[in-house]
Amino acid sequence: MDNAIIEAIEGFVATPWVYVALFAIAKLDAFFPVVPSETLVVTLGVFAAADGGPNGNPNLFLIIAVAALGAFTGDHISYYIGRKSGTRIYSRLKQGSRTQRAYDQVGEILRKRGGVVLIIARYIPGGRTAATLTTGATKYPLKYFSRYDAIAALSWAVYSAGIGYIGGTAFEDNPLLGVGVGLGLALTIALLHEGFRMLRERRSRKGKGTGPAAEQAAE
Repeated sequence: MDNAIIEAIEGFVATPWVYVALFAIAKLDAFFPVVPSETLVVTLGVFAAADGGPNGNPNLFLIIAVAALGAFTGDHISYYIGRKSGTRIYSRLKQGSRTQRAYDQVGEILRKRGGVVLIIARYIPGGRTAATLTTGATKYPLKYFSRYDAIAALSWAVYSAGIGYIGGTAFEDNPLLGVGVGLGLALTIALLHEGFRMLRERRSRKGKGTGPAAEQAAE
C-alpha cells in the first residue's frame, strides 16, 4: 500500500503540473487557508532529496521560487482585500477567537515595527492572512508592503523547502517517513515559537503589574 502511494506521488511530483499546483495553493493560502501551503512545500522538499522515481525528482530551487512567487501573489491579493473591506471583516470575527487574537497581535506589531510584521507574522499560526489584511486595512504603503513581503515569502519558501529537504535526505529510501519528520520538525519549531511568544507576553504583563501604579495600590 505504501509503495503504491509513494509511486503515485512520485509520478505526480516529477511532472510540471506539480509547480502549477504549488503556485495555486501558495497563492490561495494567503486569503483562503483551507490546505496549508507549507505542508505541500515541505512534502516537495522531501521528494527533492529522496531517491528519484522513474521520472526523476522535483527541483529544489524551482520549488522555492514557485512557492515564493505564489505566496507573494496571494499576499498582494489579500492586501487589496484588506484595503477594500478590512474593517468590515474584522468586525465579523468572533470575540476572543484565535483569529481575532491573531489580528490584534499583528496590528500591535505593525504599530511598533512597521513592515517587519510581514516577516514575523509568517511564522505565527494564522498570522499571514491577518498581517496582509491588516496592512491593507491600515493603508500601509504598497511599495513598502511589497518590499517586506518579498523577503517574507522567500524566507518562508526557503525555510519550508529546507526542512523538507533535511527530512528527505535523512530518509532517502522512505519518503513518507521523511514527510512525517519534516512536518513534525516544522510543527515543533512553530510550537516553540508560540511558546516563547506566550512566555514573553506573560512576563510583560507581570512587569506592568509591578510598575508605579501597582506600588501605589499596594500602599
